Amino acid sequence: MAPGKQQGVTLKGKVVNENGEGLPGVTVVLKGTTTGTSTDINGNFSLNVPQTGGTLVLSFIGYTTQEVAIGGQTTFNVALQPDVKALEEIVVVGYGTQKKSDVTGSVTSVSSDDFVQGQVTTPEQLIQGKVAGVAITSNSGAPGSGSTIRIRGGSSLYATNDPLIVIDGVPVDNGSISGSANALSMINPNDIASFNILKDASATAIYGSRASNGVIIITTKKGKAGDKLAVNFSTLHSLSTVPNTIDVLSGDEFRTLVNQYGNSDQKALLRGFNTDWQDQIYRTAYTTDNNISVSGSVKDIPYRVSVGYLNQDGVLKTSNFERTSLGVSLNPSFLDDHLTTNVNFKGSQTSSVFANEGAISAAIIFDPTRPVYTGSTRNGGFFQWEKNGVFNPLAPTNPLSLLMQRNDQGEANRWLGNVQLDYKFHFLPELRANLNLGTDRSDSEGYILTDADHAPNQWKVQTISEYAQEKENNLADFYLNYQKEYTSIQSRVDATAGYSFQEFIAESPEFAFRNNETGEPLGQEPDYIPSYSQHRLKSYFGRLNYTFMDRYILTGTVRYDGSTRFSEDNRWGVFPALAFAWRLGEEAFLQNVNALSDLKLRLGYGITGQQDIGRLFPYLAFYTRADNTAQYQFGDTFYPTFRAQGYDEKIKWEETATFNAGLDFGFANNRVTGTIDYFFKDTKDLLAEITVAAGTNLTNRLATNVGNMETKGLEVALDFVAVSNSKLTWNIGINGTVIDQEITSLSKVDNPEFSGYDVGGITGGTGNFIQKYAVGYAPNTFYVYKQVYDESGKPVEGLYADMNGDGVIGSDDRYLFKKPTADFTLGFNTQVAYGNWDLSMVLRGSFNNYVYNNVYSNLAARQSYSFGDYLNNVSSNVLETEFGNYQYFSDYYIENASFLRMDNISLGYNFGNIIGDKVGLRATANVQNVFTITDYNGLDPELGTGIDYSLYPRPRVFSVGLNVNL
Repeated sequence: MAPGKQQGVTLKGKVVNENGEGLPGVTVVLKGTTTGTSTDINGNFSLNVPQTGGTLVLSFIGYTTQEVAIGGQTTFNVALQPDVKALEEIVVVGYGTQKKSDVTGSVTSVSSDDFVQGQVTTPEQLIQGKVAGVAITSNSGAPGSGSTIRIRGGSSLYATNDPLIVIDGVPVDNGSISGSANALSMINPNDIASFNILKDASATAIYGSRASNGVIIITTKKGKAGDKLAVNFSTLHSLSTVPNTIDVLSGDEFRTLVNQYGNSDQKALLRGFNTDWQDQIYRTAYTTDNNISVSGSVKDIPYRVSVGYLNQDGVLKTSNFERTSLGVSLNPSFLDDHLTTNVNFKGSQTSSVFANEGAISAAIIFDPTRPVYTGSTRNGGFFQWEKNGVFNPLAPTNPLSLLMQRNDQGEANRWLGNVQLDYKFHFLPELRANLNLGTDRSDSEGYILTDADHAPNQWKVQTISEYAQEKENNLADFYLNYQKEYTSIQSRVDATAGYSFQEFIAESPEFAFRNNETGEPLGQEPDYIPSYSQHRLKSYFGRLNYTFMDRYILTGTVRYDGSTRFSEDNRWGVFPALAFAWRLGEEAFLQNVNALSDLKLRLGYGITGQQDIGRLFPYLAFYTRADNTAQYQFGDTFYPTFRAQGYDEKIKWEETATFNAGLDFGFANNRVTGTIDYFFKDTKDLLAEITVAAGTNLTNRLATNVGNMETKGLEVALDFVAVSNSKLTWNIGINGTVIDQEITSLSKVDNPEFSGYDVGGITGGTGNFIQKYAVGYAPNTFYVYKQVYDESGKPVEGLYADMNGDGVIGSDDRYLFKKPTADFTLGFNTQVAYGNWDLSMVLRGSFNNYVYNNVYSNLAARQSYSFGDYLNNVSSNVLETEFGNYQYFSDYYIENASFLRMDNISLGYNFGNIIGDKVGLRATANVQNVFTITDYNGLDPELGTGIDYSLYPRPRVFSVGLNVNL
């Protein structure tokens, strides 16, 4: 043996399962080292270890990890036992928890181990692309901006399609908070432990009138009893860039075009500059995100305290989002663990600078032959289009001036907390009483300052527009839960019955638009009447879970909801659900199928509601203040009048009946797991805006319950452990969703002549709409003319197909064509760990979603620069079509916007324990919005509305971070 070398010994052994069968692929590692191996096909292994002893760690998916001291042994026979804890994973459901094996509804759980990595500003971004049936689309690239969340496509037309979000047992208001970019942005993602997404009626019916669009339950991180003091610090630093810009003509290209086709007046307006206006308004933006948490247990009181600070600049100049957050969690138990207490508090203060996003549309249309600055002090030094020596209000405004001469800031404070007491009765330990008292409050204020020399400012003084808001959401829940095993009849009962009360209050004072220097009101002075609203929800709910022989599970749920949003005749509703699950994998006829680890069939049906349908009390008479031209004179004084508005005293909530059939499965000791779900949703009493007969109401169009809509789809989610050994692990997750929606009714009586309701307003012209709600079609289907093309495939200007064959091209020749929602969505994620390195990726796809390219339709015609006294730039598409006039309604502009986007690539290195094994250190590097593969010609194919014009670009983000554990 060479000097200095440690003598080794070869260990041999066999690893078997609970039935004595050899287990292949078991990882055998010498504890505290990277020395290891894996068992062969028969469960045998051989490993060289130091003679000085040590401990072997044996691990395998679906089995409990086991440690074996080496001592003086050289031969080992080890039997691994199934991981019962993994089989009994706890899932958070409405008003309680359930074992995953007992869940009968469609529920998906995502823990912090599986969250999206990188710069995550708002909570919903943590699970983007991770859950089948859940589409999360960021509303824009603005700092702190929120996302549109759709669970199984939503269920409404005019009402909200947002899911109910419950944070630590408190259902939160989905409404906006003034002065904040997005209400959810006030929750620090670093404090979140898990998401549980309830998708079908059997899972969501416990939330009744707010559950038609699904429920997302967010649980925050907490301390654990017995844990020692642990300190975690993370810091992340990011640079955001604009990956691409809208393709418009350069100064040279624009001069060539105008000189070729323009008249003498238009040519005279050209200058010699080559200004890239989009380059002028965008920048490389810096973000820093820092979090520190302290957790542990003091005298059997688990605790966690966290502080976070985020400062995020946007790629659009001047935009910024700043957040300071505090989280406190205490979870003590008393009375010999009969009384469990959960105290949660989340507070945040945000400060936002909202850039004037009108600069984006101005930048794509402003004349590129003009300079940014004039060299004079007029108009703040910015070039502006003028007529007769004054600003021309018909012309676009200098894009950079829109950003630099307007200061739009908002500040908001939010605190969300609850105290939850869970008491297990001493005389009947199977019975628990749970009381949850919570509140979600915010106060905010903000202002918009406009410079006196900003050209569009007609007042020529510095103006200020102010706002403020206070909101309250108070909750009181109480329920009893009874759980008992009846071994003599092989049964288990889990019953819950409870009461819930929730109150929402919002108040906003009224401010005058005024001169910021003198305080003098400008224009019509308001009445200074504050806005105040208050509504309440009162509910009774119950759920019974019955399990027989650990194979057959029946769940019944009912909620009786009352909402002050509606009249007494329509105030209360009943929302029931029934579900059944059969654990086929426990049946004797499948016990000898060794490849099968788990198999469960789920069937469910239920009815849920939607009470968030617009203004708070749509059944009450409603009046709005008329303008100054409608005042009434008494003597020498003029008094304002109020104008009656339309209302429907019989309006009620929408109801959605949902059927769900699902299959959960696992193979090869759960190395392969997955779910398949088919769902069908039928929404009735759909809120739709209908035309009413003249004189029958105080409006031409009225929102009322008249429509029906059907949604059906298929979800598939698969998870693979591709490789798992002592050196390399590789996990793959993939999910896909197919959804089809169809409006089946939009009126109280059948009218075959009714073509539907116009929606989807576009830029260009006045009152133009490009989409429809129409019976027999998906919501927001495009309503267009069929473009005719010449022999070379070039669109012929103004020539459309005669769809009705009457020999005349008119509005009746428009047809319904394509839709903005995808037929199929895809999510893919993978994690690879090798030694101390790890790599993860998230990829999303959307297929057969279509977009109306409003940039092309509004800027791809020479008419764009034909206005008097100013020039507008055009899209490069005008060089392809050579259109002289706008063709807004041509189906040429409906483009297939299918895409495949690499959302996230993250690389990490774990340095292990350093500084005397007391400090754990991990470094990460991350890229977000890496690339997008698409045939769409616009800036970004991912648009929830299906209409593309002036989207705040989603940035490409490069991040580096450190995570320190003490």
